[in-house]
Amino acid sequence: MPNSDPTLGVGDLVARRHREGSLPGRRTDGHRLALVIEGGSARGAYSHGMAMGLEELGVLTCFDAVYGASAGALNGAWLLCGRAVTARRAWNPEVINRVISPARALRGGIVVDTRYLVHTVYERIVPMDFPAILANPITFHPMATDADTGAAVDLHPGLTDVPAVQAALRATTCLPILAGRPVRIGGRRYVDAGLSESVPIRTAFAQGATRVLVLRTRRADETSRPPSGLESRVVARFLTRHAPGTVETWLSRSDHYQRDEREFATDPAVLQIRPPHGAPDIGRVARDHGVLSQALELGRAATARALAPFLTPMLSA
Repeated sequence: MPNSDPTLGVGDLVARRHREGSLPGRRTDGHRLALVIEGGSARGAYSHGMAMGLEELGVLTCFDAVYGASAGALNGAWLLCGRAVTARRAWNPEVINRVISPARALRGGIVVDTRYLVHTVYERIVPMDFPAILANPITFHPMATDADTGAAVDLHPGLTDVPAVQAALRATTCLPILAGRPVRIGGRRYVDAGLSESVPIRTAFAQGATRVLVLRTRRADETSRPPSGLESRVVARFLTRHAPGTVETWLSRSDHYQRDEREFATDPAVLQIRPPHGAPDIGRVARDHGVLSQALELGRAATARALAPFLTPMLSA
């Protein structure tokens, strides 16, 4: 493989590959370009809109790998199977109100039903093409948190068939308490990726990425705050019982998030696309259709705005 150009930015690399028709596995530029998608449960409407924008621009083949945490992994899966735009229907009220239901907690049930999402919505209501994800030469890296060690884990090595992809999507989105107990894959148990690495830039670089495009679900002026005292006690009690290795990870995740924000904010090898200033705050279990639809469109527009300076000459040619 030829030496990579150290001066080439993320946007310029996307533009060059798009212009040259560069394909995964046949690169000549010496770079490994990763797409990283942040988690955030219902905030994932923003990154889903951004994924829609990438699909509409036709730049997916510019990437070598897709890393996703929690809802970010779901959006990465939609992008890899070529159905990101079609999948916006998964945010419609008849779907989202069944997947997310705070009222179920009053009856002792789970608030976020990821089994229904993956095995009913993604199989029959808004079908996800799981075989296409497996066949895509762009590698898929859904992240999760090991329930017994608290470590961030890339589930890619186990994606050998459709049930394995479905299990990985349930594991990466297994929010403590809200989505129930850890998801078992093989001999390990996993919970939501957001506990250990909600924006898996470090993992992408550790696995050889030279450039990273990041789809964010938080605005630049929006911070990750430590959990309240009550939340810390309730969640820590649940984790101590069901995912003991993640207690310290949970309590320190805000500090790790802020560290990564500082480190990657000025890294020339990283281009981050975020919701614009003034975009609405969205909680983990938000279900307001108007707000979620707005987030989809804001995310879509943010992608177009971020990449337009690099792609416009080609798109207008």
